[in-house]
Amino acid sequence: MRATTIFFLSAAATLGIAACTQDTASENDPAEQVETAASAPMENGGPAVGESIPADFVTRDATGAERRLADLVGENGVVLAFNRSADWCTVCQAQMVEFRDLQPQLEQRGYNFATLSYDAPEILAEFSEREDIGYTMLSDEGSAMIDAFDLRDPQYREGSFAHGVPRPAIIVIGTDGVVQATMVETDYRERPALSDIVAAVDAL
Repeated sequence: MRATTIFFLSAAATLGIAACTQDTASENDPAEQVETAASAPMENGGPAVGESIPADFVTRDATGAERRLADLVGENGVVLAFNRSADWCTVCQAQMVEFRDLQPQLEQRGYNFATLSYDAPEILAEFSEREDIGYTMLSDEGSAMIDAFDLRDPQYREGSFAHGVPRPAIIVIGTDGVVQATMVETDYRERPALSDIVAAVDAL
């Protein structure tokens, strides 16, 4: 298999941005705090292709049950999408709904699909029921796995309600826990098109 790494750094550098509704800005809204770092090295850019994910990977699903890598992978692995919040991030919410169309395409290729955010299981359960989500939504309250994957967004400091959110990222993981491909965003408003995610999987 050929590993793939794709970094989405700015609107000018993005391949296939999905059109989503922007968050409504307020004095407490992280939308006002967005930093565009197109020319700067990426901080908290996640694991590199060829690296193994944390050996102690464990999260909870929308029912509160523990989920580990072995519970998530399909025949070839799992595509794990890190999202900021299903509760307040409208861009994330739109992408999560769009992911309903991605799941069957990945399953045809032997990959399961899941999202991960810092939301509590009950928030994910409510969103999943409301939007008829069929894929697994994972809760990482406390952001332990977000930190273990080195994906915490550094622009949100302690005291912000967005403190602990990840950079939006797509991580393709093999059944052995090795990262096969990554797509990481520096601007939360920019997301890869579903066709780009499928193309990255097809390139493996």
